[in-house]
Parts: sequence; structure tokens; C-alpha cells
Amino acid sequence: MSLWIPITLAAAFFQTLRFVLQKKLATTQLSAAGATFARFLYSAPLVAVLTYVYFHTTGQAQPPLTAAFWLYGAFGGLAQVLATVCVVMLFKARNFAVGITFKKTEVIQTVLVGYVLLGEGVSLPGFGAIALGLFGVLLLSAPPDLVRWGLRDLANRAAGLGLLSGILFAVSGVCYRGASLQLPLEDPLARAGLTLACVTAMQLVGMAIWLRLREVGQMTAVWRARRVAVWIGLTSLLGSFCWFTAFTLQNVAYVNALGQVELIFSLMATVLFFRERVSLREWAGMAVLGASILTLVLVI
Repeated sequence: MSLWIPITLAAAFFQTLRFVLQKKLATTQLSAAGATFARFLYSAPLVAVLTYVYFHTTGQAQPPLTAAFWLYGAFGGLAQVLATVCVVMLFKARNFAVGITFKKTEVIQTVLVGYVLLGEGVSLPGFGAIALGLFGVLLLSAPPDLVRWGLRDLANRAAGLGLLSGILFAVSGVCYRGASLQLPLEDPLARAGLTLACVTAMQLVGMAIWLRLREVGQMTAVWRARRVAVWIGLTSLLGSFCWFTAFTLQNVAYVNALGQVELIFSLMATVLFFRERVSLREWAGMAVLGASILTLVLVI
């Protein structure tokens, strides 16, 4: 088995745990931005320390960080922050599984983003898989209490947040791969760790400035919620390191396609943890979207 496969499965599992914790905080104690900041506050310092220790113990020298590395990292980090805020806001409008499914439209959109940023082509069967996925999104985008709906009903807040988060996560994944490929290191763990350390440091500083200027009191609230927030940081660290390592080892489209297993984890969380009901239309939408992802895996 290729190493990137179990690493991607672990990344999807840890990411689901993080979103469960973020939903809990966002619906009780923190704003969407505050819940997003929590993951960086409790993970960025630890990432930096562990990366330094790894380089020291393995005897590797840190390579020079080029302008292209910082540019890819900055755009990827900003896109990830905005995408995470969108998902946390979406949790307040729809149930957990549907929120994650909307977010997972990144799998389809990564193909298009990869073509624009990295020049990766898409075959005709690939476009067919994209069309199938869009149909699944249409099934999911109507408000849960709507029985009959048309195109005008798609213009709702949940649909917009979900699709936007998918685009932003696609951009972040492709940018992270672009950043890691700028590092002249043979060790994939070193490349992933150094990229992650630099990106999370930028995200921590950027979000701290934003909260201080626009959401006064949220940083204090994050600290007060540390008993839960610290676990957000830990699961974020584990999940992000696995994602970054997988992006270093394999094409982003393949990694995100396999990461669709997160749908299964999120459904388990919806039914068993949040005790939320999933409607028949939502089940159908997730099934169609899942089928499009499986098709995409076969044709890319």
C-alpha cells in the first residue's frame, strides 16, 4: 500500500474530530472566527517546536525559503482560514453531515483549481464526474424544510457558504502542494513539517490581528474555552500534518478524493454524537456526490 493512503485516511479522521469540536464551541461559546482561531492558537507553537526538534534530531539543515514558497503558503493559509470560517458558519444553518458534504465539493473543484494554478489537465470523463457532483450539490442546497424547489431556491446562505468553502479549500490544498514542492528536501516529513510550521505561524498572527481589531473579546473567550479548544489544536495539528504529508507525496486531486471517506465519519458523528436527523433528499444528495467522487478517482 502506498504511504499516502493511510496518511490521508488518518487526516480525514482527525479533521472530522476537529470539526465536531469546532461545531460544539461555535454553537455555544465562540464566534465562527473564534472557533477557527482556536485551532491555530493551540497548534502553531507545538508545530514549530516539533519541526525544530525533527530537523535537529535528523541532522537536516533548513533550506532557504524562497519568495515562491512564501507566496504559495500565504495564499494557501488565507484560503484555509476563510474556508474554515465558512464551514463553522454553515454548521449553524445545516446539520453536521451536510455541512461536511458541502465542504467536500473541494474534491471536484480541486481539479479545476489544479489546472489553473499547476497546469493539470482534466479528461472528458473527468468533466462527467464534475457534472454528476454538481447534481448532488443541487440536491443538498435547498433548505431542509422545503418540499418543492427550483433554481431560485438555490440562492440561500447555506448553499453559498458550502460552495465557497469548497473553492477555498481547493485553493489551499493546491497552494500547500506548490509551497512544499519549493523546498529542496528529500524527506517528505521534513517538507511537510516546515511548510506547516510556516503556514500556521502566518495564520496565527493574521487571525490574532483580525480578532483584536474586529471581534474584541474573542481571544479571551478562546482562552476560557481552553479545555475543549486545546483538543481542537491537537486534532488540527495531527490532521494538518497528515494532509501536508499526503500533499507532498501525491497529487492533491487524488488525496482529496480519498479524503472523501470523511463523509462516512461525519455521518457517524451526525447520527451518534449530535443526534441530528438526515433527510431522504440529503441522503440522496450525499450519495450522488459520493458517486461523483468515486468516478473522479477512476478517471483522473
